Amino acid sequence: MKKLLILLLTCIMTISCKSQTSENYRSMTAFAFQEKIKAEKKPQILDVRSTQEFVTGHIENAININWNGDDFNEKIKLFDKTKPIFVNCQGGGRSKKAADRLFSLGFKIIYELNGGISDWKLNNLPLKN
Repeated sequence: MKKLLILLLTCIMTISCKSQTSENYRSMTAFAFQEKIKAEKKPQILDVRSTQEFVTGHIENAININWNGDDFNEKIKLFDKTKPIFVNCQGGGRSKKAADRLFSLGFKIIYELNGGISDWKLNNLPLKN
């Protein structure tokens, strides 16, 4: 009986944690991310990779703010919290963390590139140098 109760509680906790993240932001495939960007008049695109990664190729009109930089919270104030923001990194890990941070800072509509620029490249989508 105890094992069943523990299993049930674990399932409930797992589901509630996953649903919280999905409510905070929407993770999208490269093609869906690109289409959503195209649908915006002036999209706010945030690339959270290092400067060295950013200069090797980035999504057009992206602004680079290093997730691992000391000034991330300060620099993010450049973006409008009421408008959609598109977040990407190299593989998806940093952008998920950044999306959670953006949500905690009051951003309302957050789109995160699942698989990062690596997935973008695999799908032969355009990058700027």
